[in-house]
Amino acid sequence: MTDTVTLDGASLTVDQVVAVARERVHVAISAEASLRAARSRAALEADIERGDVIYGVNTGFGRLANERIPPDRLLDLQRNLVLSHVAGVGDPLPLDVVRGIMLLRANSLLLETSGARPVLPERLVAMLNAGVHPIVPEQGSVGASGDLAPLAHVAYALIGGGEVEVASGPTLTDVRRVGAAEALQSAGMEPVSLEAKEGLSFVNGTQAQSAILALLVHDAQVLWRAAHAAAAMSLEALLGTPVPFDERIHAVRPHRGQRASAALMLELLAESEIRESHRSGDDRVQDAYSLRCIPQILGTVADAVEYGAGVIAVELNSATDNPLVFGEDVLSGGNFHGQPVAFALDMLAIAITTLAGVAERRIDRMLNPDSSQGLPPFLAKEPGVQSGLMMLQITAAALVGESRTLCTPASVQSIPTDGNQEDVVPMGMAAAYKCRRITENARRVVAAELLAAAEALEYRKPLRPGRGVYRAVEIVREMVGALEEDRPITPDVERIASAIREGAFA
Repeated sequence: MTDTVTLDGASLTVDQVVAVARERVHVAISAEASLRAARSRAALEADIERGDVIYGVNTGFGRLANERIPPDRLLDLQRNLVLSHVAGVGDPLPLDVVRGIMLLRANSLLLETSGARPVLPERLVAMLNAGVHPIVPEQGSVGASGDLAPLAHVAYALIGGGEVEVASGPTLTDVRRVGAAEALQSAGMEPVSLEAKEGLSFVNGTQAQSAILALLVHDAQVLWRAAHAAAAMSLEALLGTPVPFDERIHAVRPHRGQRASAALMLELLAESEIRESHRSGDDRVQDAYSLRCIPQILGTVADAVEYGAGVIAVELNSATDNPLVFGEDVLSGGNFHGQPVAFALDMLAIAITTLAGVAERRIDRMLNPDSSQGLPPFLAKEPGVQSGLMMLQITAAALVGESRTLCTPASVQSIPTDGNQEDVVPMGMAAAYKCRRITENARRVVAAELLAAAEALEYRKPLRPGRGVYRAVEIVREMVGALEEDRPITPDVERIASAIREGAFA
């Protein structure tokens, strides 16, 4: 991982977003990008000087676009825009999301289409490096005209308003809340005074929903590999067969994700003594779908994640404010509309819920004596006296049920806003909120499967599972011991879920 992420408006990646958002990697700005932004600003100021009518610069906003603003009130217009749009409600977004928003907004403001002075992205980068984070409520954006409220909360801190959270040390866990002006001063910065168009340039954009999509794409990719470790462990515990993962089967239905999933399963199951123990004398012809169709199910999940990765790769380096500056031409359009991001988030939510759903089915098969191939009921040492892991499947069922409820697409739930001027909106932040919750749920369901499968494999000893499965069991056992008697299982699940998030099974 690089020690510094350098922004230029054109080359930001998901991996870099994760590094800055979660690992506090240092951020810098390309000198060329700053010069480009300065040239764009000069062109815009020339247009203003000529008296051209420019939306949001010398007119009102939204339904008030026909209201002309006198020259001596242009700066008031920008400040008032930020103040009036600080309207978010609900719990604050996590710091990694806020850092992602700040990074994406700085990258976008470096584009020559924004017309903002270089001081805006420079100040955002300075705040990131100093650990000064605006408090951004998670609710209040419909995702068109951009993420107005979330970005206004960021801009509010930039001009010295409200409170911020200051993180000290190499992690984001030691945090204190102070006034924004005080935090800026302590970090050697002054509040920014917004010039013409800069308030609008700042709040118009998809960076809140896009920051969440970037982090979730990364998390989904990590979770996908952990889900395969859990699935392979379960297959071994249930005395399943690897035949359905044969490359020839998937070559005649060559979806990219399906082939990758089958190959990964074979890799995890290679050299399994458990498989050899029941190769002959087993009267079962086929495994249940939750085992046999792993590549078809998790492969489709991979394809959906890949779609989201493609959308965010474009969005990270796109101009999503309005109007856009093209030299002497300042054009009004709709790049702030978050429909591409909202669609991707909805699709990702459905995919991750599917991943969790099939994991819960395998948990049930291992705990249920009617389907567990001779394993003790609920994997209890003394069934009846002990309940073993009975509650593990119930918890997983609750999380999957909630996730399925949250799967209703947000991107089709348009409610007209702004006096019907913004009459079709994508609800991108609602999609982002749901997808974040679903991902957290799925991570815990996969953790529950890893816990159950590791316990089930205790009953297949002394036979060793495949080499990849064996390593996955070792990772689980480094965190959680075998179940000798009933104990609270919440700490076990949470410990494994945290390890999944950190990439322990990837």
